Amino acid sequence: MTMATTSTPAKFETRVLGNSDLQLTPIGYGAWAIGGGNWEFGWGAQDDNESLSTIERALDSGINWIDTAAIYGLGRSEEVVGKALKGRAQRPYIFTKCSMRWHPDRSIYRSLRRASLQEEIENSLRRLGVDTIDLYQIHWPNPDEEIEEGWEVLAKLREQGKVRFIGVSNFSVEQMKRAQKIAPITSLQPPYSLLRRDIEAEILPFCQQNNIGVINYSPMVSGLLTGKMSAERVRNLPADDWRKRNPNFNEPKLSRNLALTELLRQIGREYGVEPGVVAIAWTLRHPAITAAIVGARRPDQVDGILPAATFRLSDEEAARIERWMAEHP
Repeated sequence: MTMATTSTPAKFETRVLGNSDLQLTPIGYGAWAIGGGNWEFGWGAQDDNESLSTIERALDSGINWIDTAAIYGLGRSEEVVGKALKGRAQRPYIFTKCSMRWHPDRSIYRSLRRASLQEEIENSLRRLGVDTIDLYQIHWPNPDEEIEEGWEVLAKLREQGKVRFIGVSNFSVEQMKRAQKIAPITSLQPPYSLLRRDIEAEILPFCQQNNIGVINYSPMVSGLLTGKMSAERVRNLPADDWRKRNPNFNEPKLSRNLALTELLRQIGREYGVEPGVVAIAWTLRHPAITAAIVGARRPDQVDGILPAATFRLSDEEAARIERWMAEHP
């Protein structure tokens, strides 16, 4: 397949990602959940045909980038994304990640060793059915002592033309500085949401100062702030859904998080948008954020979050959210 060409409806403004020439729509399609269940960080059963319809809806609606990873569904997510790209005259930018691998028994291990990454890139290119990956990212900075070796390999892959740009995910400032000594970083992918703001102190300012684009993941906290979650629904999540074990989905945090969702619902109601759209818009207010990754498992979920590509919070509405957060620590 040839290098990415993208078609973006005029209604979606785009922003350049860091030091690249990638022009991103404000939200991108996140392909973690379509990896399905039966692995350590799975989301329960998922129908691949529904996943294909969901990706198609996202791309036809004007979203111009997809973020996946080799580990999602242990290769399954990349394979589904690859199927979705077949036959599309204009394809989106494709971002994927390396460093998390799996044994035949489906147990996960991590490696940034040269031979491992060289094997990973070939597997990802094959599963995705592309010649070049637009953004290749180190998924997690571990083993920490292998960061330099791993980043050298990614820089080499870029020279070879197998990837266009290279980025990191879940890195600290100190780890990014180590990587920068070897090659420039195009982007960082961190978790950032109303419930997870730790990157505001050091990481986001560092990225702004160093022209490192930021695409944040889990702006809706893995579905928690969508307005579709309830205590009953959490109780009924499949046994192999990783959220069952997450503190945000369990008391005492769950009740407070659902109350926050109600505030987001009140703000969104005036504009006819769902709470999740308000949650995404809150993250996009930060000047360091280039764009947000938004997951969906069904086409109707895409329809629900699509307004986040254009909806923006006013200063007054943002202040209202901040007051609520301060009153409910």
